[in-house]
Amino acid sequence: MKKLLESIASLLKVKTIVTLSVIFVFVVLSLRGDVPPEKVMLIVGTVIAFYFGTVYEKNGGDKK
Repeated sequence: MKKLLESIASLLKVKTIVTLSVIFVFVVLSLRGDVPPEKVMLIVGTVIAFYFGTVYEKNGGDKK
């Protein structure tokens, strides 16, 4: 139970909130037809790659 609460708390960090917000906004814009789906995929993919890249580096990266 404690581990679950820690996981939920880590999701509430600013970087995570910003990442999820950007993804949500571009998905909504795409569904409304304001932005082509190709652009949404590019932007969301870039945001996700940046997010997971920084998380990976923060956790020590590749410890060889």
